[in-house]
Amino acid sequence: GEGLPFSAGADIHEFGTPRAVAAPHLRELLLRLQQLNKPVIAALSGVALGGGLELALACGYRISEPTACFGLPEIKLGLIPGAGGTQRLPRMIGAQAALDMMISGQMINARRALELGLVDGLSNSAQSLLHEACAFAHQLLESAAPAFPDPQWGFPGRGLPDDFFSQYRLTQQARWQGQLAPQSVVTALEAACTLPLTDGLALEAELFKTLEASSQSAALRHVFFAERDVGKLPGISPDTPTRLIRKVAIIGAGTMGGGIAMCFANAGIPVALLELKPQALEHGLTQIRHLYQISVERGKLTPAQLEQRMELLHGTLDYAEIGDADLVIEAVFESLPVKQQVFRTLDEVCKPGAILASNTSTLDINAIASVTRRPRDVIGLHFFSPASVMRLLEVVRGRDTGADTLATMLAIAKRLGKVAVVSGVCFGFIGNRMLEPYSREAHRLLLEGASVAQIDRVLTDLGMAMGVLAMHDLAGIDVSYLIRESRRDLIAHDLSYCRIADVLFEQGRYGQKTARGFYLYEGRKRHEDCELISLAEGIAHELGIVRREISDEEVHDRCLFMLINEGIQLLDEGIAQRSGDIDLVWINGYGFAAWRGGPLHYAESLGLAH
Repeated sequence: GEGLPFSAGADIHEFGTPRAVAAPHLRELLLRLQQLNKPVIAALSGVALGGGLELALACGYRISEPTACFGLPEIKLGLIPGAGGTQRLPRMIGAQAALDMMISGQMINARRALELGLVDGLSNSAQSLLHEACAFAHQLLESAAPAFPDPQWGFPGRGLPDDFFSQYRLTQQARWQGQLAPQSVVTALEAACTLPLTDGLALEAELFKTLEASSQSAALRHVFFAERDVGKLPGISPDTPTRLIRKVAIIGAGTMGGGIAMCFANAGIPVALLELKPQALEHGLTQIRHLYQISVERGKLTPAQLEQRMELLHGTLDYAEIGDADLVIEAVFESLPVKQQVFRTLDEVCKPGAILASNTSTLDINAIASVTRRPRDVIGLHFFSPASVMRLLEVVRGRDTGADTLATMLAIAKRLGKVAVVSGVCFGFIGNRMLEPYSREAHRLLLEGASVAQIDRVLTDLGMAMGVLAMHDLAGIDVSYLIRESRRDLIAHDLSYCRIADVLFEQGRYGQKTARGFYLYEGRKRHEDCELISLAEGIAHELGIVRREISDEEVHDRCLFMLINEGIQLLDEGIAQRSGDIDLVWINGYGFAAWRGGPLHYAESLGLAH
């Protein structure tokens, strides 16, 4: 791999097709490689991932350049390593370290690989790798080294308790939620600890074959390709010019504004954080430092990195101080008149060519752009809370948004490590527009006889990170109420569905923040609330709704099909470009299970007629 990565692994397009098992097959090739009677050295540069790392593992020796990275990320595609990785890696670095690598699917750097014994040595640089690998070969010849030295971990499970694997399965079952790939990783690793290499390789091959044919792997491969297609947009090409973003300003230092500021500071981009009141600004900056301090305590940041990031953040109370910003993001109260007033001010103070973005989650970007003299510079950037953690960024393309404005924001999103999905203009864009009918059906089911716990359990059993009612408690019932209030004229024909949420708001039950909402809370631990059943019964009686027993299947169909059909309507209207974009929004922003492929991929698995 001189001058290039050693190997990025298999061609994922081949999985699930006859080409995946066509000769020459990697598994058989590596068995032949291991039968050679002369030493083979893998000189590793760039990355060695998946099948590329399995190739290196089948060599007798490995030398790496110091910036190389290694990983077996197959689990992210609903697979396990299928060319000997589950058997050779634990014999090289031990079962525990191998399990950590394969279950996480994360890469490790060359220094860590050397510590674990995955590589035998590091070259001084990438440029000297080949020269030093040849010198290493001469050393092996001079010492009459064997083609394959005895493995460092002849017994990969050495030191592990007898019940290690059974206990590991037990503790992880809830997190896995029925996913096949992590269970298969453990099965294969257990075989590496108990079976000869040949038998372990045979079991690995069978497990891989089963996973490759599974709906879960098909769903995760769909997500993989959706992420690569997400930036393909009409009017945008690699030649579309982009603007230089050297300095960013955020209007509003609240939870969302502070989180967005952290995103840019994390990427090394200076940020001015503007507030109108000194107390609000001080609180915002203090909160950012507090969040960074938590990362230091967890070992994710060093104290020096904390200070570096805080130095990139500058607080101000004066709009005049953000006049030189290349990008300004408004993150104020979700009210159209309030946001329009901010944009009128920005139009006056910001330099020509500055991009003006709104972090609105529901409002009309065209209406916001209309109060400026530069609508081609206006765009929506809907960050998801907590902004410094969530991968999703909905990029809202207004009627007059310039191609260079959009291209610049897509490039910035990549720099921030976000999955950027472009949406057209409508209420709620992609995610929140679909959330509304999904939530509406859950509220109706409550009045008709389902319990809060039943509704949420059906959804979490499907693989959702949390049920829709628990999600409303987390986001704040007051937030949902204020969004409904801004649209009462549009939903006045059917206010019954949200009556129960309106009553919770009136009672001050805003969710986790008040320790009462759809659930009762002790810290983050939630409990069912019998009062809610009485409340639902009373409202149902007022509205003439006859309560009845509701099956789990009905809960599933009514919530999920409302969600799915709204997504299909977004495609029909051209708000979303492709079904994969919608799936990415719901996986990365709303906790839909990636191994289900997102709501529209899941719809295809059910059958569109159904």
